[in-house]
Amino acid sequence: MVAMRGRHRGFGGFDFDPFAERGGRAGNRRRMFEGGELRLVLLKLIADEPRHGYDLIRAIEELTGGRYAPSPGVVYPTLTMLQDMGLIEEAAAEGSRKPFQVTAEGRAHLAENAEEVERLLARLAELAPGERHAGGPPVRRAVRNLMTALGERVARDGVDDELLHEIAAILDEAAQRIERAK
Repeated sequence: MVAMRGRHRGFGGFDFDPFAERGGRAGNRRRMFEGGELRLVLLKLIADEPRHGYDLIRAIEELTGGRYAPSPGVVYPTLTMLQDMGLIEEAAAEGSRKPFQVTAEGRAHLAENAEEVERLLARLAELAPGERHAGGPPVRRAVRNLMTALGERVARDGVDDELLHEIAAILDEAAQRIERAK
């Protein structure tokens, strides 16, 4: 990609700022959570109501106004760890997605760490923009997913005219479906 005044020329000539939704620039980025912080946030969200992994990702994304969503590759191992620690357990549910619920040990752990949990939730809330941006968190997440998929496909297979036309047809179809949506 070619740098252009803080923005980058992406696949197909689209300009995008890869850090616009993350609240920072590459030089001052840091991990969102250190140590056991994500465990506490997930445990608190599960204590609020039983949830499965995808619900937790969406809940954190909503807390931050779409500025941050943890990856499944971080969330699911953390859920396994919480389960192994005896802090959460699977809740009864129909379907393939099994929500987790907090255990008595999990509630006690949250009570012991209540100040840190509140600090973490406040930090996530500070990321949320003051006004709602066009499209909202789900649309921004979907656009990021699209850009990632395009970049990975090009990196894997390179670019030729046939691929460009196939991708353009997919995008044109999506645009038409969006225009027809109610």
